[in-house]
Amino acid sequence: MGEHRNTLLEVEASILDQQRFAAGQHVIRVECPSIAKRATPGSFVHVQCDHSLAMRRPISIMRVDSSEGWMDLLYKEVGVGTRALARQQVGHTIKLLGPIGRAFALDESRTKPLLIGGGVGIPPVLFLAELLAGRRNSFEPLLLMGSEVPFPFELTNSALPVAGLNTNLSTTLALTEQWGIATRLCSLRDYEGCHIGYVTDLARQWLECQSEEERRKVAVYSCGPTPMLRAVSELAAEFQLPCQISLEEFMACAVGGCAGCTVRVRTESGDAMKRVCVDGPVFEAADVCF
Repeated sequence: MGEHRNTLLEVEASILDQQRFAAGQHVIRVECPSIAKRATPGSFVHVQCDHSLAMRRPISIMRVDSSEGWMDLLYKEVGVGTRALARQQVGHTIKLLGPIGRAFALDESRTKPLLIGGGVGIPPVLFLAELLAGRRNSFEPLLLMGSEVPFPFELTNSALPVAGLNTNLSTTLALTEQWGIATRLCSLRDYEGCHIGYVTDLARQWLECQSEEERRKVAVYSCGPTPMLRAVSELAAEFQLPCQISLEEFMACAVGGCAGCTVRVRTESGDAMKRVCVDGPVFEAADVCF
């Protein structure tokens, strides 16, 4: 897994922007140079959504600009905390603890990373995609994203072909198109230019079109809801691909003290309970007991 940073920072972050999208989705940009410099794809922050709320919320880091010191977080209004966060205005401050957790470990020998994100699990793989955009001479990534609500991003038609996939699947993120990262979208809803079905179905189509030699270049990196991660893990095992998944669990302390976010993981000495917050959130897919 990626480097495990033990140094956590608590900062008062100023809100630079708060964008609202359909279905209660938000992208909030905060100024926090110290965390932005240390954040890596898969790490997250523990957010005090309002100064009146003691309980924090874990939110994955989606983008950072370490030179300008900002960080983007994608979240969805689902309870008291995130509704309070949605009321925060530009210029307000919120407390962040982070960056927390083990990040994705990029396999340098596998030059065709397959990134699969679903719902609010999209941020870690989008973060990884941006990192890979700076290394396009070494890697040829494909990003597949699924959502059952409208995607909270500016969309456009892609000019980046993906061999083996229907050319009618042309809708992509303007951001990843700008990065030069081939991206395709999936949903069970009939969104224009998107694959109608599960994101793992589209991943299977692409893998089946790859030669054995090309498949040996593929490594899978994924984050999303548990049923999707289970399906991604099974798909990777079927095609004998290395696969890392970032798990989503409810967290109270997020620093390993309460053990409220444990999952069963296979180890050399047998099954063991691991804390998603500090032992993860990224694990080898083959090790997770779904």
